[in-house]
Amino acid sequence: MSAPLFLVEALPTGDALTLDGPEGHHAATVQRLRVGEELLLADGRGGTAAAVVTAVGRGSLEVTITSRGYADAPVPRLVTVQGIAKGDRGELAVQAMTEVGVDEIVPWAASRSVTQWRGDRGVRAREKWVATAREAAKQARRPWLPVVAGAPDESTATVARRIAGAAAAFVLHEEAEDRLTTAELPSTGEIVLVIGPEGGIAPAELTAFAEAGGRPVRLGPAVLRTSTAGVAALSVLAARLGRW
Repeated sequence: MSAPLFLVEALPTGDALTLDGPEGHHAATVQRLRVGEELLLADGRGGTAAAVVTAVGRGSLEVTITSRGYADAPVPRLVTVQGIAKGDRGELAVQAMTEVGVDEIVPWAASRSVTQWRGDRGVRAREKWVATAREAAKQARRPWLPVVAGAPDESTATVARRIAGAAAAFVLHEEAEDRLTTAELPSTGEIVLVIGPEGGIAPAELTAFAEAGGRPVRLGPAVLRTSTAGVAALSVLAARLGRW
């Protein structure tokens, strides 16, 4: 079993570190790591450090650094525009997309989104997405944390501008004739994927995205849920781009 990963604001410059705070509590109290066990530290920006536990305190660990590493940011960047979904479906989508390697998630206030992020509710909802992505990245042992955009969400017009600036953009749509499995992919820049909410993408939104350069595509004959469409599309891209 691979060593568990814990996120720190900055990797230590020396050979020793006290892992405390929420991460230290999780390591010492929840996972109950013991002296001699190995773990991995990451700053969420590509930097990593392998370490071994030298002492266990109350909600903290003393560790010694054994090696250091750095992982370059993946190219091209994979950006998903996720239509805001009701209940926990959005968080399920964020979790799965993070595990398969998304680089940025854009919460989209689609016209057919049943749930709308407004005021403090929207801020709290976005914070849940950020926390979900963080925990999923740790579970997947990812050295890079995905970015969650929005303040707290993005409008259709903002998404269209993002599409216009991308190296390639694909809009998942059940009536599209082209398939993502055969679409031409760039080797650099950003690839933007748009995933609609439960009610799908409205015709006006589809037109706006197409005019900005977004290409409607489908994955296959089945119609997927908003919580699974993104991870399925990212899996296709990860395989085609050689990430997997």
